[in-house]
Amino acid sequence: MKYATLFLFCVAQVAYSTSRPNVVIFLSDDQGWGDFSRHGNTNLSTPNIDSLARDGASFESFYVCPVCSPTRAEFLTGRYHPRGGVYSTSAGGERLDLDELTIGDVFKAAGYATGAFGKWHNGMQAPYHPNSRGFEEFYGFCSGHWGNYYDPLLEHNGKMVKGKGFCVDDFTDKAMEFMEKSNKAGKPFFAYLPYNTPHSPMQVPDKWWDAHKANPLKMRQGKENIEHTRAALAMCENIDWNVGRLLRKLDDLKVARNTIVIYFNDNGPNGARWNGGMKGRKGSSDEGGVRSPLLVRWPAKICAGKKVTQISGAIDLLPSLATLCEVPFSPKNPLDGMDIAEVLLGESPSEELANRRIFSRWRSTSVRTQQFRLDSKGKLFDLAADIGQQKDMSSEYSEIAAQLRKEVADWNSQMQMELNQPKRPFPLGHPDSPYTQVPARDAISHGGLQRSNKFPNCSYFGNWKSTEDFLTWDVEVQTSGKYAVQLWYACQKDAVGTKLKLSAGKSSIVNKISKPNPVKDKGMEQDRVPRKESYVKDFIPMNLGTIELIKGSSELKLEALDITGEEAIEFRLLFFEKL
Repeated sequence: MKYATLFLFCVAQVAYSTSRPNVVIFLSDDQGWGDFSRHGNTNLSTPNIDSLARDGASFESFYVCPVCSPTRAEFLTGRYHPRGGVYSTSAGGERLDLDELTIGDVFKAAGYATGAFGKWHNGMQAPYHPNSRGFEEFYGFCSGHWGNYYDPLLEHNGKMVKGKGFCVDDFTDKAMEFMEKSNKAGKPFFAYLPYNTPHSPMQVPDKWWDAHKANPLKMRQGKENIEHTRAALAMCENIDWNVGRLLRKLDDLKVARNTIVIYFNDNGPNGARWNGGMKGRKGSSDEGGVRSPLLVRWPAKICAGKKVTQISGAIDLLPSLATLCEVPFSPKNPLDGMDIAEVLLGESPSEELANRRIFSRWRSTSVRTQQFRLDSKGKLFDLAADIGQQKDMSSEYSEIAAQLRKEVADWNSQMQMELNQPKRPFPLGHPDSPYTQVPARDAISHGGLQRSNKFPNCSYFGNWKSTEDFLTWDVEVQTSGKYAVQLWYACQKDAVGTKLKLSAGKSSIVNKISKPNPVKDKGMEQDRVPRKESYVKDFIPMNLGTIELIKGSSELKLEALDITGEEAIEFRLLFFEKL
């Protein structure tokens, strides 16, 4: 009996070890390295996130980009973001080139159920949309900033939907539903949760705000906006609560042991606050702007409490996860990332890995070695002794400084060549999807039209007072045919009867506003501190009509032929559906 039991145990272990692990990846937005209690910050408590380090591995020197969309691109591809055509956070510059193979593509091809829940920020219209980049399920938004976190306008696999409650809670709910459904179907799942907090607007439910609105902030760094810091920490604790919910869901599904759970940030903190004494925050290529935790839990294979000091970055996650999950992976393009699976599983880093460099860029470039950082001004800092980058060591290590300056110059030259590509119009009507969203964010305004904010991501256009005012988009129609068009708008009662025209090439449709929508800006009632970005409105859709589009380049134009009141509409987006 004893040996029979042992035999059955061994068979079960063999079967278990050959099943591919599930993967869950949390990526927070604008959360700094210091925004965790495990890093010594007593201003907040993050026990659920901290537990990933306790029960798995923590990387002490892990690097991302200074801002959002570049980090997402590097995670998705294992390549530096300029190689993928990502040079901005809006206006089309956030889109990931179509010749890039993504982590979603790789895991979908290997038989995984793939889903993304939250902020995508690497392209809105198919084939840049997450559903076209390997993620079968997508629930969230594709812009870099969203104007309201409560019951917001979102999308589900291309369709416009209304969110339920606080968005991070909602994203987590949808991810857990996806995991349960995939597990029931007997498929391993790859769940990507790119949260949009603590990015502004600084909105968070009362439960977490009430715990922080009088926080004395015993640990401080720099010239802080105290209320902003309190809000950010409250948002981080809300993230932690959601991480805890999802970890418990893995336990309930009895898949926790064979699920790889990863947590990291997309850049440094979005404001001056405690960050371990490091120099730099969001937007900076100094240590504090690009250093993130990387926490990896996989009870079946990774030893609890393991600390990794080897430098690594978001570019390493795709090749490493492919190795860990034994997923076939043949890169289309040469990778910049390296396979760090060996160090996760307890091996010593190879010589190549030990001597690597990691470059960080946003308008200027710095480079990190295992010991040093050469900053964007060419100064050299020994981070082992000087985490705050206070003393330039270029004279003491002149040969190292000279070598790294040359490497930065060569790298910059190579990346600039990668970005010198033809202009990319916005695709409309791609075969991958029956839906195309054409937002105000991507429009060019003419005449007196005014954008609601200089940050375009979640903006709208107003001040439409003249028939000489109009909007245009440079589009590439992917499929000829008829398209039903919705227009999302707001307007005063006196705008009823205003005649609008949408044209593309020789095709056009004309319709009149028949329903007023005199709504005001919203969001400020939920903001814990004043925002810099645009507010939103409760825009409503109207059926503008059906337009015939011809495959090829075109200018999409929206104009008002007749304005019945003081102003025409306030414009948020066009929504096309192939018929």
